[in-house]
Amino acid sequence: MIIVTKSGTTDEALDAIREAVERTGLATHLSRGEQRTIIGCIGDERLLNAASLGALPGVESVIPILKPYRQVSKGFRATHTVVEVGGSERARFGDSTVVVAAGPRSVEGREMLLRTARSTRDGGAAVLRGGAFKPRSSPYAFQGLGVEALEFLAEARAETGLPVVTEVMDTRQVETVAEYADMLQVGARNMQNYPLLSAVGEVRRPVLLKRGLSATIEELLLAAEYIVAQGNDQVVLCERGIRTFERATRNTFDVAAVPVLKRETHLPVIVDPSHAGGRADLVAPLAFAAIAAGADGLIVEVHPAPASARSDGDQSLDFEAFGTLMARLAPFAGAAGRTMGTLQEVPA
Repeated sequence: MIIVTKSGTTDEALDAIREAVERTGLATHLSRGEQRTIIGCIGDERLLNAASLGALPGVESVIPILKPYRQVSKGFRATHTVVEVGGSERARFGDSTVVVAAGPRSVEGREMLLRTARSTRDGGAAVLRGGAFKPRSSPYAFQGLGVEALEFLAEARAETGLPVVTEVMDTRQVETVAEYADMLQVGARNMQNYPLLSAVGEVRRPVLLKRGLSATIEELLLAAEYIVAQGNDQVVLCERGIRTFERATRNTFDVAAVPVLKRETHLPVIVDPSHAGGRADLVAPLAFAAIAAGADGLIVEVHPAPASARSDGDQSLDFEAFGTLMARLAPFAGAAGRTMGTLQEVPA
């Protein structure tokens, strides 16, 4: 249930409304907008008497929420969530910019990562992506370098200033990965790993949540609800294509998911065109479509030598192709009323 308050409602009146809700055993969440303040009621709303709440001073309306994803629903918050990633310089997902995260599918070594970090930074990326622990369909495929890769990522961040996003696969890895990474990625195969979702919600790091291979939009939003329910609302949703009968592409890019998610949730939404298409030549057109559909950003695979990559070389861009992509993105961002996002210095 959402309680919308009148313009100019005092803090004392807000406290009285929250106390009335909390006496029933529900929790409350306050969201202040420019004109209105919204009080979200978290719990079994059947315990609340909407008529009684509507009679309290300062209450303009009481709106039931029938959707199961309450805290991530658009009605729950008065403004869009902006997710800031990084330390003294930050990337901002969810404002008026299009933010690009780029880097290798898997960190294969120190020098290749540093070269990629420098090139993607110079090309306009605002976040460095790179896998330290990688889920692979075959147990014999390259699984990543683990903690050594995390150390390389931290070194690349120190040199380039790019904040780092990397995947965490297991609850036992969360604290370790959080020591090195600025943003924790929950991959498609773990979208419904509920203990992991709760664990990343507890560490207070921004989270990049990818849509599952065959997950519905509602299931993706419910997965995000697990994270936000732990008190961490710094979540970015990622559409990366879903599994269908089509085999011409690695996955089927559900471009309609972008505007649907933007309608349903206050969380930022980005797209992974690399996984959606599965081929380097499809990355650019899918990226253009994503921005036109309203995506807040992209996550793109970049490798210094895709032909020799240890994982997913077919869908990785080389440095030249990434630079060309970034140059071509700006007009699409402009047509969508946005600019290309860069690192923003945070005042001390």
